[in-house]
Amino acid sequence: MIEQFIKIGLISISDRASSGVYADKGIPSLQEWLEKTVITPIKFETRLIADEQDEIEETLIDLVDYQSCHLIFTTGGTGPALRDVTPEATLKIADKVMPGFGEQMRQISLNFVPTAILSRQVAVIRKQCLIVNLPGQPKAIAQTLEGLKSEAGEVKVHGIFAAIPYCLDLLDTDDSPMPYLETNTSIVQAFRPKSAIKPS
Repeated sequence: MIEQFIKIGLISISDRASSGVYADKGIPSLQEWLEKTVITPIKFETRLIADEQDEIEETLIDLVDYQSCHLIFTTGGTGPALRDVTPEATLKIADKVMPGFGEQMRQISLNFVPTAILSRQVAVIRKQCLIVNLPGQPKAIAQTLEGLKSEAGEVKVHGIFAAIPYCLDLLDTDDSPMPYLETNTSIVQAFRPKSAIKPS
């Protein structure tokens, strides 16, 4: 039986936010964006952790292997600083690497800041879960997920979320069916081949 909800893990990775120096903004921003964009019911698993590679790896493994998340977003820890180890941790626990996500996120961000080339976001698959590293700033998170639109609302550069529903479809198996992820088309139009589209 296909699950009627999607389970999404949200991990904010920050030494200072996790120690209480300031409030975390990554998880609230992500959750707000997903709740207005995703029509399919969502169950969230949230974690706020420090920039420690072992802890990031353990958290990702727990959310995939034991909490059965279908999709995980991380935010923070993707720059060139010595403590930025999110991509290393993500790649360490991966079964497959999905380089197109990182390429597209940097392409989008370069429309706003030249320092986008310093971002090292990656996306991977572990078992039946897609894991995506997002930027640390709330505004950049929304931009990379949603893409760029003209004043008339036409898509100029596709955001990465448009490809995520079909990516999850491709992870479906008879033994472990995946939820059918649907979106609010006024925010993100999910792309699927015609053969993969199911009636609402």
